[in-house]
Parts: sequence; structure tokens; C-alpha cells
Amino acid sequence: MEKIGFIGAGIMGKPMISNLAKAGYPVAFFNRSPVDELVKLGIKSAPSAKAVAADSDVVITMLPDSPEVESVVSGPNGMLEGIRKGALFIDMSTIAPETSKKLHQIFSEHGVAALDAPVSGGEVGAKEATLSIMVGGEPAAFERALPVFKAMGKNIVHIGPAGAGQVTKACNQIVVALTIQAVAEAMTLARKSGVDLAKVREALLGGFAQSRILDLHGKRIIENNFKPGFRVRLHRKDMNIVLQTGRALSVPLPCSAVVASQMDALLAQGNGELDHSSLALLLGQLAGLK
Repeated sequence: MEKIGFIGAGIMGKPMISNLAKAGYPVAFFNRSPVDELVKLGIKSAPSAKAVAADSDVVITMLPDSPEVESVVSGPNGMLEGIRKGALFIDMSTIAPETSKKLHQIFSEHGVAALDAPVSGGEVGAKEATLSIMVGGEPAAFERALPVFKAMGKNIVHIGPAGAGQVTKACNQIVVALTIQAVAEAMTLARKSGVDLAKVREALLGGFAQSRILDLHGKRIIENNFKPGFRVRLHRKDMNIVLQTGRALSVPLPCSAVVASQMDALLAQGNGELDHSSLALLLGQLAGLK
């Protein structure tokens, strides 16, 4: 089995690393802060992105945004200083499609195949190895990566050329954001009306309004549990990618802009570390609910 180097052991990266190790892959990881939980599992911690790349056949990044990915690729002690010709680079972060295309070109010039492979499914999907993985890049690179993807996800789709995975993730984030907003508005209306939220959710789950977001985030809203699975500040970052891509392509995205502004309000309140389902918290405040 190919040796895997993984960069970024946060809420998503940590369980993904663990699942790769469980699948039998030799894995080493680099994270800017210690992750003792992984070390205790016998997974090697590397001192830098360069060190990870130098000792790996496949290098995966799972980082917050485009600047972080570009930094670990081409910054001091970055991947380009250590990665071997013939290796495979897989970026599973959510970043701008244009940045992905640029990274594909950079790695191609170093004899390294590259894939952009952002994911959906949140912390639960990462832990249960049921992530949806949307992939851009060459078909041969996708086929090489497929066994690795299967250790982390279930719905794995090769979308098209470089950047196609990131475009698909932007589309995903539109649907997720707007659906959370819809569920939050429905739950706020029900709450202000004085009806039983749990029974409202139960009824809606049996009809055409049924969705995974209504199921999972509807429960969060009822329980007032906004412990992060996916933080508001990160989804707002993704909505920035959405809106920038829309502007570049002259595609109007009015509802996306509205939800992004709601997220801005949460950030202004200092609630950027809450789960994105906390859109309901803001709506409750606007509706005069305690």
C-alpha cells in the first residue's frame, strides 16, 4: 500500500487520518499544533510539510483556506522542497477553484499528479468514513487515488478536470447554507407560534421537506446545541468563494448573498466558532425570542 502523508489534523483531518490508518495505510501527518490522540494510536507525527512529502507516495492536505494550502505547498519547509517526482498530491480542503487550477499546474511542472477533492459530510461523515468526495483532475490520478478515497468516504465522484471538484463543493455549500437557513426560519416560526418543535420536525421529516439537514441540524436547533461540527467562520469563508466565483462568471446568487450576510452578523457577535446551524440563534434574536 502507498505511504500517505497528511497535512492538517483538525476537526475533519484527525478522523480522516485515523480511518486511513485503520484501513492499513502507513500514515504520517503534519499539524502546526500537537495531536497527541493520533500519536497514541501509533501514527507518526512529522516535523514539517517538507518532511511529510519527502517520505510519502501520496500527500493529502485538509486545511482551512487557499492561503494555508499555498503556504504548505510552496512556503519555507513546504511540500515542494521534499515531494518526489511521481508522487500524488490530493487537496481535500475547500478552496477557490482558481487556486486549485494553479496548484495543479505547479505540481505538474514538478512531475507530480494532483487532484482537488473537497468533501461534504461534516465531522460525522469524517468519523464514520462516509464523506462525499468530489474530485477534479486527470482520470488516471483519480483511479490511483480511489482506494485511498474509499477509506474515507462512500460517495466518490470524478467530476472533471482541475478545479471541477472545488466548483462542485461551492455548489454544495450553496445548497447546505440555504437549507440550514430554511430550516432555521421554519423552526423559529414554529417556536414563536408556541408549537412543539420536536413534533414539527417529526412531521416535516415525513413529507416533501425531508432532508438530512432538517434531520441533523433541526435536532441541533431544538436542543439549542451549537457545538461546532462545521464552524460559521469556515462556512462564511466558503460563501466568499461562492460569491467570488459567481461574480467571475456573471452568475447572480441573491439568496447566497443573503445567507452570507446572516453569517456576517453572527461573526460580528463573536459567534464565528459556533456550528453553522446557529443561523437559528440569530433568527431567534431577531424574532425577539430568548
